[in-house]
Amino acid sequence: MYPRKYFGSSFVNHHYTNKCGEYQTKTTKFKLPFIRRWFLAYAETMIAPDLKNYPQAPGVYLMFGDKGEVLYVGKAKQLRNRLRSYFSATGDGRLQIPLLMEKVARIEVIITDTEKEALLLENTLIKKYRPHYNIELRDDKTYVSVRIDLHDPFPMLQVVRQVKNDGAHYFGPYSSASAIRETLKEIYRIFPLRHSSIERCRKRGRPCLFHQIGQCSAPCHGKISQTDYRKLVDGVIQLLEGRESEVISRLQQRMVQAAEALRFEDAARLRDQISSIEKSVEKQKVTSYSGGNLDVIGLHQDGGEVEVTLLFIRQGRLIGRRSYVVAWKLDLPELLGGFLQEYYSRQVILPDQLLLPLPLEGADLLAEWLSEKRGKKVRLITPQRGEKKQLCLLAQRNACESYRQRGQRQQARKELLEELRHKFQLPVLPQRIECYDISNVQGNQSVGSMVVLLDGEPATAEYRRFKIKTVVGADDYASLREVLTRRLSRGVEEKNLPDMILIDGGKGQLGVLSAVLQELQLGAAIGAVGIAKSRVMANVRGKVVERSEERFFLPGRKNPVSFRHGSASLFLLERLRDEAHRFAITYHRKLRSKAALRSSLEDIPGVGPARRKALLKHFGSRKKIGTATLDELKQLPGLPESLAETIYQTLNTKP
Repeated sequence: MYPRKYFGSSFVNHHYTNKCGEYQTKTTKFKLPFIRRWFLAYAETMIAPDLKNYPQAPGVYLMFGDKGEVLYVGKAKQLRNRLRSYFSATGDGRLQIPLLMEKVARIEVIITDTEKEALLLENTLIKKYRPHYNIELRDDKTYVSVRIDLHDPFPMLQVVRQVKNDGAHYFGPYSSASAIRETLKEIYRIFPLRHSSIERCRKRGRPCLFHQIGQCSAPCHGKISQTDYRKLVDGVIQLLEGRESEVISRLQQRMVQAAEALRFEDAARLRDQISSIEKSVEKQKVTSYSGGNLDVIGLHQDGGEVEVTLLFIRQGRLIGRRSYVVAWKLDLPELLGGFLQEYYSRQVILPDQLLLPLPLEGADLLAEWLSEKRGKKVRLITPQRGEKKQLCLLAQRNACESYRQRGQRQQARKELLEELRHKFQLPVLPQRIECYDISNVQGNQSVGSMVVLLDGEPATAEYRRFKIKTVVGADDYASLREVLTRRLSRGVEEKNLPDMILIDGGKGQLGVLSAVLQELQLGAAIGAVGIAKSRVMANVRGKVVERSEERFFLPGRKNPVSFRHGSASLFLLERLRDEAHRFAITYHRKLRSKAALRSSLEDIPGVGPARRKALLKHFGSRKKIGTATLDELKQLPGLPESLAETIYQTLNTKP
């Protein structure tokens, strides 16, 4: 990358984690490019003439490559000083800067009035351009939260995946949606809040089934007052905040009062509620911190990757953990700052405090931005001792463990892919595997699906659905040929082809795949495999019925390929086939439902969505439009007489 004569020794600050999990810095002697003369020459020829023209003002700078792509977006309190550090003869101590600057062809700046505006603009531009040297969190897993709006006269609980600044209370985040729904079932047994909208329930002649089994207080039918309902809501909030002791104490007081007033049925109901809380609410791990809402950040660096772990602590309880893998492109403080800016720009719950493992240069500015976003003060703290320091060390150990487990999973996936390569005699390791399936009912609404595995993991962003365009009737072979031809032809143009294709079907479907690969001259580059469903076999006497394993067929091979029972590779391919089937049939049902709900008005020329809405609003239903006279149609405001005659003739023409 650099001429050999420019290599020499340099002393650079090096960040590392010791055996105790503590983040430390030391000065280390590295063999680095000696970039004094090279860097100055590069700056003079490419960008240096413009450096003096950059303003001493806050703003954002964008670094572009040779092809016009944005490589990096940064903010600065003083643009000229910040950009000068990139072209310093001695460098600024960051190992990655020479690698970045080698690719930079030009720099553009955008001036802002304040540093805070520069922060907001930087965040917007990063989301727009997705620069290679900025932080990008690739994570399709959205954690759930529990929402309750206290502005509603009769609030209800909702499990949501987006946290909005709408004045409602949010609890979480929770990593498992199924687990939190099970928790809410227990809460409904203790505090019977409503399950659905008031308007929907009031349309019923009587309270819903939940009320009959004691899990809804039926405010829609006046079975509970707003004051008593709010007491239930307060109990739910205390439970979700982890204050079970307060809930139990309050219920015990009400139970004693009910018993003294000889309301023994109410006292027994309260007694059962107390018992349910004590039995069903599982005690979470209590940290040494006495209370409050915290997000604790832990880092673990190894090679060119950094594992970032967040611990979510709510009311002194550890409720969850989340980890990200970030490529180490810049120094750790800048990487951490970019991570926080990227993560908290999403729809997530903002805590009272963020505990950081190392200090940030723009911590005050970031805290101000987060406070405005939350509507309450958010503090960024780098603890040096005490219980908060112990929490940071706990997050550090979790990051280390997450990195270790991820490494084990990666090794296991690599071994699994190696087994597939050996079993199916593939030309390369199948890092990208695609599986296809066709779905239709008697040839109607035929669709195809493509699901993808990248390095053994589902890549849902790569999934594709195909509506069959050229095939009439139920012809799965022709439909499969169309889907494969469309996908692979486009893949050749975009240079995005799979290493292996798995077809749901036997030798017939595999023959279609082989023919398409030969037509596109891809037979030697892409492995083709067909998966056939298991067969039901009987023994000699015909009594004991057994089910065989899935069978896999290869082009030009008569006998199927088999895997040992319970093999991880077999399980992976079965899951992939089932996912392709699920994805196809879901799309097919969607199209079929849409066709079934399609109004006959949509087939009339000149009747668009707005006019269709006006007709339904005026007459009340599709049936009444069909029974309307021509004069009644002509009386509709804004409807031309010619179109009214067309509508009348179309709806009254017998098929």
